[in-house]
Amino acid sequence: MPPGPKPSPVVLTADERERLLAWAKRPKTAQALALRAKIILAAADGRSNMAIAADLDVRRLTVVKWRQRFTEARLEGLLDGRRSGAPRRVSDEAVEKAIKKTLEERPRNATHWSTRSLAEAVGMSRSTIHRIWSAFGLQPHRFETFKLSRDPNFTAKVRDIVGLYLNPPDRALVLCVDEKSQIQALDRTQPLLPMRPGQVERRTHDYVRHGTTSLFAALDIKTGSVIGKTFRRHRTTEFRKFLDTIDASVPSDLDVHVVLDNYGTHKTEVIKRWLLKRPRFHFHFTPTSASWLNLVERWFAKLTDQRIRRGTFTSTAQLEAAIRAYLDENNESPRPFVWSKTADEILASIERYCQRISGTGH
Repeated sequence: MPPGPKPSPVVLTADERERLLAWAKRPKTAQALALRAKIILAAADGRSNMAIAADLDVRRLTVVKWRQRFTEARLEGLLDGRRSGAPRRVSDEAVEKAIKKTLEERPRNATHWSTRSLAEAVGMSRSTIHRIWSAFGLQPHRFETFKLSRDPNFTAKVRDIVGLYLNPPDRALVLCVDEKSQIQALDRTQPLLPMRPGQVERRTHDYVRHGTTSLFAALDIKTGSVIGKTFRRHRTTEFRKFLDTIDASVPSDLDVHVVLDNYGTHKTEVIKRWLLKRPRFHFHFTPTSASWLNLVERWFAKLTDQRIRRGTFTSTAQLEAAIRAYLDENNESPRPFVWSKTADEILASIERYCQRISGTGH
């Protein structure tokens, strides 16, 4: 894309700079507003649109858009674009108050705000609160889980494994290995009511357990094919047997690089002796609490969604047969998962996340 004409300089008053810095640095500011503030602060420092876009990981047109809005309406232009229709009846100060209360306070009798409780607290209607939350991407009723790894060798392990994904070694196979343990063979207590026009599939909320099985799987990152084997238990004995299966399945002239987690059965003396006898095998352990680095976890999620979660099984043998059938179908036309982020990008993203949560007080 051509660089376009040189933008006009952005000059800030002291009050504007103070407000923009507050929006950009306050840990709980809505991220959309913080990004706009950072764009204008960078523009005021004389940075080009292309440089700002590269630093903040946004499109150049996004930078152009918010520079223009700031030029036309100053700080108000960052809070809300001009729209056709009836004049606004909610001031920017009231919007900011609602956002700040949402992000930095909690109701006395609940863990999070609802549209009703916040509307009562700030003197607005529920529909107005809903529109403000939608505009700034706020969803107090939702949450997601996370856990940051405390592995002292986190950086080195990330670089090692991502390096295998992006630049696999020559004359070698890279396999992502793990076990999906305790897969339950569940059957419903009454027959399913199938889907029909105007009605979704219905099933009883309760179920009958018919035992469990464990699936050991090795995902070839290049082809997407999977070596899989089910066992009723998942001890060191079963893991060693699965390694024997991999050894027999991979051509003897290839090295084998295995990505796996830190589960205890992967590091026992039995496994160490097994590795000493097979020098072509190289283990690469993910950092602790970082199973997302192992691509076979993505395949396990696909198996669960497509075959296990809504399946009904009257025996463990029937469950294992369904898993083997899924493996066969997968390997008939395998599709690899494509890893796109570099180690530097991952580490930079985690660093930004740590900076965001460092001032939360939790």
